[in-house]
Amino acid sequence: MSEEFDVICVGAGPAGEAIGVELEGSGLSLAVIERHLVGGECPYWGCMPSKTLLRSAETLSEADRARELAASRVEYDVDYPKIHKRTMWMVRELDDSGAAKAIESQGHTVIRGEGRVTGPRTVTVDGRELTANKAIVIATGTEPIVARIPGIEEVGAWTTRDAVLAEELPERLVVIGAGPAGVEISQAFLRFGSKVHLFEAAARVLANEEPEAGEYVQKKLVEEGLEISCSTNVDRLDLEDGEIHVHCADGSVVACDKILVTTGRKPNSDTIDVAAAGLRADDRGWVQVDPETLEAADGIYAVGDITGLGGFTHLSHYHGTVVGRRLRGESIRANHIAIPRVTYTDPEVGSIGLSEAQAREQGINVHIGTAEVARSARGEIAGEPGGVIKVVVDADSKLIVGATLVGPRSGEMLTEFTLAMRAGVPMPVLADTMHAFPTFARIFQGVFDRLNRGLS
Repeated sequence: MSEEFDVICVGAGPAGEAIGVELEGSGLSLAVIERHLVGGECPYWGCMPSKTLLRSAETLSEADRARELAASRVEYDVDYPKIHKRTMWMVRELDDSGAAKAIESQGHTVIRGEGRVTGPRTVTVDGRELTANKAIVIATGTEPIVARIPGIEEVGAWTTRDAVLAEELPERLVVIGAGPAGVEISQAFLRFGSKVHLFEAAARVLANEEPEAGEYVQKKLVEEGLEISCSTNVDRLDLEDGEIHVHCADGSVVACDKILVTTGRKPNSDTIDVAAAGLRADDRGWVQVDPETLEAADGIYAVGDITGLGGFTHLSHYHGTVVGRRLRGESIRANHIAIPRVTYTDPEVGSIGLSEAQAREQGINVHIGTAEVARSARGEIAGEPGGVIKVVVDADSKLIVGATLVGPRSGEMLTEFTLAMRAGVPMPVLADTMHAFPTFARIFQGVFDRLNRGLS
């Protein structure tokens, strides 16, 4: 016999947890299905462990800088086992019992197993059949893509999941893919003492960000000692006497002890019977939704990474909140005009909205404001790593349509731009807004003033 619930959520990541919060006390019964760990990718293999590693790496870098700013002598030994121990503490030793209990304490049911969407209202879990009286929510997320490089299986390549929880520090590490995950982990392991070589097929690291951002970060990484080969394709990998050889298209060969592949992620849509459920998916498996209602079909929502609208924990949580409130009867709609994203390198890269090139492609009358962080008062006080700021404005509406911040605290400062874009705050108001001196955000005042004068 089928078990009935009002709402069935397939996936207990940030979206599933947010739906649980919204439906608590609503009178609607909710079943949340999870085949791995309750909480999803972020707390165990993604954001939390990777940023914990980066924090450890940052403290080592700051210790080195103490010789320049405050001390005549600083000595330390990198203790990677200590770093790993703290990382495992942050991921709760991969114990999700607390997260599961949190959902159950809200009055919901957690079902462990692989949920398969088999129809407009039906889900199976390891032989159990469940029926959703009101709605199914698909929140199955993504997983790392294992690049199709000859020899990759033989060499035992890492994905990001392996790298962030690695028990031992490799002496020589090759990273293939210089997107956010690739550059973050490369910098962390470099600062821990590994010799790291980063390969990227595009012309620069962080190729999806503004050119100024990628170029600035790449310059700083090289100055730290990271070897970077851009516009370079890896042809094959092989293993000789326990040593991995990376063969490049240009004929060069790099030897290493470990390979990390960070060439993207793919949707976990293999457990969804798209046709039977009345859904639409593109040729890569991303489930198509109405971006405002997040409805994928009658009685079915899809949220978070699986939609292809963005691969961010905060976006997944936002989607879950929107859907939860809609299920409660609210007419709320999702707004994707300003989705912030942060790469936690040193310096950080915070971005939102359109790049200059994207804005011009859309026919926007573009006006650009820029600044160098090192030339601000707080930038001079802090010293390295400096940074650059670029703001993209629609000269006709006088509204910000995009921004990229490179420098210390960029992720925190990005919130001002998120609010400005969501609320439609025009440039004259931004230019008239005070920023405390000498904060890093104070640099915006000059950027906004110059932009406002240029738009008059």
